[in-house]
Amino acid sequence: MLYNIFLLKGKNFQDLDQLNIYSYPNDIITIDDKDQLSKIIYGHDHGDLIHRYRTRKSISKSNNTNYLYLIDTPVPQIMDGINIYTTCINGKIIIGLILDKEDNPYDYKEIFEELLNELLNIEKICTFKDEIEIENFLITVFIDIRRYGDEYVERHPEFQFHYHDSFNKVFLFGLDEVGKTSLIRRIKTGKYNDNYFVPTRKFNIEYIQDESRGILALWDMPGQLSFRNKWLIGLQESNIIIFMIDVANQIRFEESKREFWKIINRYELFGIPLLILANKIDLFDHSVQNNKEKIGRLTKELIEYFEFEKIDNREWKLLFTSVKTNFNINNVTEMIFDLI
Repeated sequence: MLYNIFLLKGKNFQDLDQLNIYSYPNDIITIDDKDQLSKIIYGHDHGDLIHRYRTRKSISKSNNTNYLYLIDTPVPQIMDGINIYTTCINGKIIIGLILDKEDNPYDYKEIFEELLNELLNIEKICTFKDEIEIENFLITVFIDIRRYGDEYVERHPEFQFHYHDSFNKVFLFGLDEVGKTSLIRRIKTGKYNDNYFVPTRKFNIEYIQDESRGILALWDMPGQLSFRNKWLIGLQESNIIIFMIDVANQIRFEESKREFWKIINRYELFGIPLLILANKIDLFDHSVQNNKEKIGRLTKELIEYFEFEKIDNREWKLLFTSVKTNFNINNVTEMIFDLI
């Protein structure tokens, strides 16, 4: 399974201090580790990249192609126990996948080459000139290859002795700081910490298994504005969608409503069941958890404001939660399986 992607970019691969390094979701490759950087660059094609710079050789583009970017055949490397699969773009940019130790990199060769060609030469989504553009590009590649690994390479080590036919993809989305990642941690570990999370800047998948009903693959996407155009990529082939609202932050209701309807109106998502989680109910009113009248009134207000009554192309439910106090958290997985 893919668990990290990185990109090295610089005017000269010999000058390691001037390299720009981008990683997602973690900074595994750093500028401080010169030995590791040298091994990655030299190991990609046994020093040919360095030779090009020393001899001032450039990569010539074929007259028979309109490709903007030439993509090298990916090269596997095992480095200090790390399973790395690298390719080079136009002799100037190295993109590397970091895989689980037991993975065979060649399982990813076709998807790696095809995806880069599609994104760079057909869709032309990245010029490698802007940092946000590069970060979004890496996220896109990461999500697509990670999904490919989940669906086709089919490695789920934690479930190897408890395999179940029912494998369900759960896509969790909403604005930043509504509690999505905290929810997944609470469901999986039972733990919560006020200071544990800063706003998520990485895509993540967590697996939860129910002995009788199957496996849930929980896809958690960052909610910041710069990441929202990637939601539709992660939404593909979901079995259920979860939309989370911070019920105590009414200032962002309009923004939340706008993003919700952008997703829910997509034709390709027609019929996929929906669970709406109104989180942080503990901040709204400390007594509201035990007051059915107040809950009923707030439910009506949310449905009217967000116009949930207009949802007529799928089954949906609304549930109030507090990840912090563990209110209704046990009911979340119950509702997911019920809706599926």
